[in-house]
Amino acid sequence: MLGIRYIKVPPTTYLLQYAKGRIVREGTGQAFFYYGPTTSLVTIPTASTEVPFIFEETTSDFQLVTIQGQITYRVAEPKKLAELMNFTLLPNGQAYASDDPDKLPQRLINIVNVQARAQIQRLPLRQAVRESDVLVETLRPKLVDSPEVRALGLEILGFSILAIKPAPETARALEAETREQLLKEADEAIFRRRNAAVETERAIKENELNTENAVELKKRQIRETKMDAERAIQEKQRLLREAEMAASVTLEQKKKELVTLTAQNTRAEADARAYGIEATMKALGTGDSRILTALANAGMKPEQLIAVAFQEIAGKADKIGQLNISPDLLRELMGKKEA
Repeated sequence: MLGIRYIKVPPTTYLLQYAKGRIVREGTGQAFFYYGPTTSLVTIPTASTEVPFIFEETTSDFQLVTIQGQITYRVAEPKKLAELMNFTLLPNGQAYASDDPDKLPQRLINIVNVQARAQIQRLPLRQAVRESDVLVETLRPKLVDSPEVRALGLEILGFSILAIKPAPETARALEAETREQLLKEADEAIFRRRNAAVETERAIKENELNTENAVELKKRQIRETKMDAERAIQEKQRLLREAEMAASVTLEQKKKELVTLTAQNTRAEADARAYGIEATMKALGTGDSRILTALANAGMKPEQLIAVAFQEIAGKADKIGQLNISPDLLRELMGKKEA
């Protein structure tokens, strides 16, 4: 009505009001009435925006890979962006007058594409599909410091690469090769495990042999100790026997000396007795035989004297004609004998 309109923008939108070629009002969260025929309105969203991207590049070994990721940005300098791109609203204030706002995300994707191409073309396929994190760390500072981004007044808030995928045929080939490598590694793991088992078994056998050797060595030491003990006992027994033999020899020597001394004493006694007998015999030889007989018969018992008498009678039997012995004498002699 009469060209008077009303506009209200949120706090995340920067509004520029131009009238007669000059900025008459600007800022975020503006709300005002304006005269449509002579006013141009420029609205620039300043909230953070997430832009997904996906594009294809070629690695250093001429393999095609697909890079999928996301970039997050915000408009830090709206006036600078408004000078380079058309964010003017239509007279109704409901839509943009050009498609420049829709082209802004694509311009960022193009910048990412250029930066990523320079990095991907330096890497072989195997390294490229594994180093997405390294690629992110390399590209983020370059995007932040990019002259194009600064010229547009943009601020890069985040950058991430979700996946780097090769072509399906290449992926299947890599999968087959990786599968073979995994199977090879599994075989090597089995071999190492078996080898470790063999080494463990060998170590166990060596430990058993070492234990047996130690046991045998200990047994030999015990046998040697027993032999040394037996040798010591035998040596002591030998010394004991030698001592006993020495004692026996000494005893025998003492006995020999005793026997010699006894023999000497016996000989001396015999010589003394012989000398006495000899002296007696000499003395008797010079005396009367009848006196000697009387001396011999002295102290004899009656029956002994009778026996001596009968002996003398028997010696002179040729001179005796007849001898009468009374029964009383015989009875008396026999009775004494029985008694």
